[in-house]
Amino acid sequence: MTEPTTYPSPLLRSLQENGFVVIRSLLNPLELSTLRSAATAATALARSGSWPYIRTVGKQFPPWPSSPPADGSGIWGVQHLLHPDLPLPKESKDAFLKLYFSPSILAIAKQLLPQGTTDDDLVMELFNMLVRPDREFALSWHRDDIPATCSAAEEKERLVPATEPRYHTQWNLSLVDNDTSLILVPKSHTRPRTDAERAADLFEPNMPGQLVVELNAGDVAFYDNNILHRGVYSSKKERTTLHGSVGHVNGAQSGKRARNVLQHGVGEWVERCDFSALGERGEEARERAEGMRSRLVRMGAENRDVGFSLDG
Repeated sequence: MTEPTTYPSPLLRSLQENGFVVIRSLLNPLELSTLRSAATAATALARSGSWPYIRTVGKQFPPWPSSPPADGSGIWGVQHLLHPDLPLPKESKDAFLKLYFSPSILAIAKQLLPQGTTDDDLVMELFNMLVRPDREFALSWHRDDIPATCSAAEEKERLVPATEPRYHTQWNLSLVDNDTSLILVPKSHTRPRTDAERAADLFEPNMPGQLVVELNAGDVAFYDNNILHRGVYSSKKERTTLHGSVGHVNGAQSGKRARNVLQHGVGEWVERCDFSALGERGEEARERAEGMRSRLVRMGAENRDVGFSLDG
């Protein structure tokens, strides 16, 4: 008889068994207010064409154009919230910086990464934002780093079993109430698609077993990026969701995370980031961020011409 798997954290149990975990009310009212102001300003820049790093309606995966569509359909994401050239007031830029490297986010990440993960194992990855488009838009059912064209055997080969550690964790943190854009199929992160899932339309609105992840302001969902999921965006409903990921050095060194991270272009600017504002929390906080950055830079140096994970 197989012994049941034991987990050092209930959060890790949920992630390993279900593919996602939701933490409620991670932010206090002041943090929410500060981040909302920064997010509103960044979104306005992106919508106006004053910030070229965007996700445009009509295109699901990178690379994206550098200006909003001429048909007025708008954007559904703002890229690179930690970019040193993002033209926002220092207070807003520091709010994004402090959130990504916050003790609360990183403490959760360490619970979800391999047991015994320390600050010295963490790798800086991505920090973007998902926003309301100007017309209805939806992503197809997908896994972030496994194309839909893969066979069941290929999927099984590339998926990580529930009993094995994961070398990254990805999260959505909503700054507004009633965010219902993320839809996923629980437990699909460890198995190939079923025959029904494989035969379904990629934009099937009612996939068997699907779950709508409901987030209110300050709630965060951590999830396996290869869980079967999609995003549904309404032009009539506000969305302001911070979208980030944190890696583990073992994944970075093996090259398993390189394409999924580096395809976004973060390596082009990360060495210019100013982390001095983190010193307000003590030198240890700044040094932690510097270490995370250095491991990302090393991953980029060791993995050139990574290409793109998905087409579309």
